[in-house]
Amino acid sequence: MSNIKDFMTQDHRDCDEIFVEMENAVVSKSQDVLVKFEAFYDALTNHFKMEEMVLFPAFEQETGMSEGPTQVMVMEHEQMRELLSKMSKAIEGGDNNKFFGLSETLMILMQQHNMKEEQMFYVMAEQHLGDDADHIISHMRTLRH
Repeated sequence: MSNIKDFMTQDHRDCDEIFVEMENAVVSKSQDVLVKFEAFYDALTNHFKMEEMVLFPAFEQETGMSEGPTQVMVMEHEQMRELLSKMSKAIEGGDNNKFFGLSETLMILMQQHNMKEEQMFYVMAEQHLGDDADHIISHMRTLRH
C-alpha cells in the first residue's frame, strides 16, 4: 500500500535536488543554465499540478474543507510561480545577481511551504485519504511529463 506523505515528500526532495543543479549551473555560468532552469520549473510545476488537480480536490471532497489548508497551499504556489517567472527573466537577461536574490526568496518560501505540507497537510491527507492512497498516487503519476 502506498503512502501519500512519503510519495509527496520524496517529490519535494527530488525538486530540491534539481533546484541545486539549477543554481550550480548559474554559478558556473554553464551553457545549460536554461536547460537546468526548465528542468526545475517542470519538476516544481508538476508537483503543483499533482496537488492542485488530484490531491487537494480529493482532500476537499473527503473533508468538506475547501477554504482551509488547500487554499493556503494554492496561494503559496501562486507566489512561487511568480518568482519562477521573474527568475526566468533574470536568466534571459543574464542578471545573475537578480536571479540569486529571487532564488533565495524562492528557497525560503519552498522550505516553509514544504514544512507545512510535510508536517501538517500530508499527515491530514493520509488520515482522510489513506485508504485511497494507491489510486490517488497513481492518478498523480499520470500528470507527470
